[in-house]
Amino acid sequence: MESTPLLVGLDVGTTNIKAIAFDPAGQAVAQATVPTPTHYHPEPSRQGWAYYHPEELWETTARALRQVTAGLTEPGRVVGVAVASVGETGIPLDRAGRPTGEAIAWFDRRTTEQAAWLDAQIGWERLFAISGLALQPIFGLCKVLWLRQHEPEAWARTARWLNVADYIAYRLSGQMATDFSLASRTLALDLHRLRWATELLAELGLPPDLFAPLTASGTPLGPVLPEVAAATGLPSHAQVAVGGHDHVCGALALGVTDPGTVLNSLGTAEAVFLPVTRPLTDPAFGQQGYSQGTHVDGRHYYALGGLYTSGASVEWFREAIADGAPYATLIQEAADVPPGSLGVCFLPHLRLANPPHLDPRSRGAFIGLSTEARRGVLFRALLEGLSLEMRSTLEPLLGHAQATLQRVMATGGGTRNELWIRIKAGVLDRPVHVVSVAESTALGAAVLAGMGAGVYADVADALARLALTATPVHPVPEEARLYSRIYREVYSHVYETLRPLHHALDTIRSSRSS
Repeated sequence: MESTPLLVGLDVGTTNIKAIAFDPAGQAVAQATVPTPTHYHPEPSRQGWAYYHPEELWETTARALRQVTAGLTEPGRVVGVAVASVGETGIPLDRAGRPTGEAIAWFDRRTTEQAAWLDAQIGWERLFAISGLALQPIFGLCKVLWLRQHEPEAWARTARWLNVADYIAYRLSGQMATDFSLASRTLALDLHRLRWATELLAELGLPPDLFAPLTASGTPLGPVLPEVAAATGLPSHAQVAVGGHDHVCGALALGVTDPGTVLNSLGTAEAVFLPVTRPLTDPAFGQQGYSQGTHVDGRHYYALGGLYTSGASVEWFREAIADGAPYATLIQEAADVPPGSLGVCFLPHLRLANPPHLDPRSRGAFIGLSTEARRGVLFRALLEGLSLEMRSTLEPLLGHAQATLQRVMATGGGTRNELWIRIKAGVLDRPVHVVSVAESTALGAAVLAGMGAGVYADVADALARLALTATPVHPVPEEARLYSRIYREVYSHVYETLRPLHHALDTIRSSRSS
């Protein structure tokens, strides 16, 4: 009897790199997790700068692969591998495929000047009309322009700029390609014609082949290179397939491909993902900080909002306030606090504001503090604030898409926090369906690997064969009524009320650092 094939999905995320081997029914057989090697510049003048060393990023990924193959009794059963990764981060390469500089992290804040220059040269309206994206410093094109301006020697040697997933796939297979979902995060993709915006690149003095050829997710690139097979334990016959953007791959795995179903992906950042049938053209959509792109299913687009510091807020609280206390302890303490957190409210803008407020100067805050506000009160307020912020992001997104919310699917590491999911259900006043696979991003990459290896005929075949279940968490009616009042009477006013104060603090801090 022929052995069941296995598929490896790689999830190269902000916090961790995960390598998971799945069977064709989507059941995890072996997995490995290693921390993403992120570096931060220590100089005060470079506050907010974060980056990856490309070779270190690859070696860490290879280590995760070695660990996952070591956990398999028959690693030769692996027939395919694909990579999902964060967007807005890329690796500059020379013509021989060697890195020419560091990979600027997606959340790095150094590219504000380049975004302002793009606005002056091209104009945000035209950029939105081409790419479907509101001009923000995080997007790939701003990082390319920063490299050209500040690292001229490295830029002179740069021939290609690969997204993270593209780079890892290149190291696995020796082939360069970019999928449409990650291309959607560069500002350089013509979202309407689904090709690189070569006219825009020419205007900016950038080479037309700076970005790799556009290739559909799930397309085979070729087998794992022999030296990579030896270093990782992957069999040399395993096919490498084109992957995609992490949140989009997660949506694919959960079958979130139809309008009306929202995916809430809970990681270091939190995504609110809504499939749509066509690009959205109202400039207000972009002005409010929402973005859009192509789905890896090959049939849909998506509209995307989210929280930049969701799981990051939880981790910040644990380290900065709770002295590294176990998550289970913090969750129990918060569960012992009544809904509403004794009048304490948290604004989760620890890096910048989230859509619909496009404001990089906004910052986080606790309000309503009293002597009763012990650690459990603060942690519950944090979970409630994240949930209220998610609603604040979701409602305008549905309006732009002219969509009616039919179903909320939740995935990611945050779903293990049952209290948080219950609070979300109350804030949204509808069930939140928690999917049985916590690591849907890696599973989505594995689905694409299966398409590239011929295990699945297409997306529909893959979704029909995945044995996934979703458990609904229902809102408690009295909690839902309370959260509705808090949202309406308090939370919807917090950002605007605090904005001038946060801007003043930012001005004062900037003047002192300069």
